[in-house]
Amino acid sequence: QVQLVESGGGLVQPGGSLRLSCAPSGNVFSISAMGWYRQAPGKQRELVASITSGGSTNYGDSVNGRFTISRDNAKNTVFLQMSSLQPEDTAVYYCNANMKRWPSNPYYSSYWGQGTQVTVSS
Repeated sequence: QVQLVESGGGLVQPGGSLRLSCAPSGNVFSISAMGWYRQAPGKQRELVASITSGGSTNYGDSVNGRFTISRDNAKNTVFLQMSSLQPEDTAVYYCNANMKRWPSNPYYSSYWGQGTQVTVSS
């Protein structure tokens, strides 16, 4: 079973930066959109940023201008560069990708990572 594996979370001081990475744990046939979501305690999961296979990006209002999403299609990896982090950015960050595992799959299926904790605190 293929999973999405995230890395790069941790504790950072306000104003600091972190870079998250996410890739499938095994081989897949094709990946279309990839993205990052986050969920803070007591809040709903929200979109942070997404990117299509062609490189078009979309950002949540709360992170626009501070975070940058990118991807390496050759390595099936998506990145989230986070700058000017604030305490309100504290959350579990989840990777999402629409993937076809096999050429015979007629549709893309949505996969989620297990999440990585980002804590912004002095």
